[in-house]
Amino acid sequence: MTKSKANIVANTYPSLARWLETYGTVEFGYCSQSRSFVRALDEGGMVWKGRPSYNSFDEALVDCEAGIGRWLREELGENI
Repeated sequence: MTKSKANIVANTYPSLARWLETYGTVEFGYCSQSRSFVRALDEGGMVWKGRPSYNSFDEALVDCEAGIGRWLREELGENI
């Protein structure tokens, strides 16, 4: 991905970008163990999981941004 495209993603989803650059990974796709479509993980395991399904991938990204942003604020005191 070019730097300008990466900046567009980071500007649109700043909490998600911070998470991926610094703390962990994000998985998209149905998982029978967690019963979620999207999950954020770090070395210790899952720190956030989304709903079982979404109407669109964009909706999943927006929920992921909000969920990770909330986790970063509540757990680490980061305000992105």
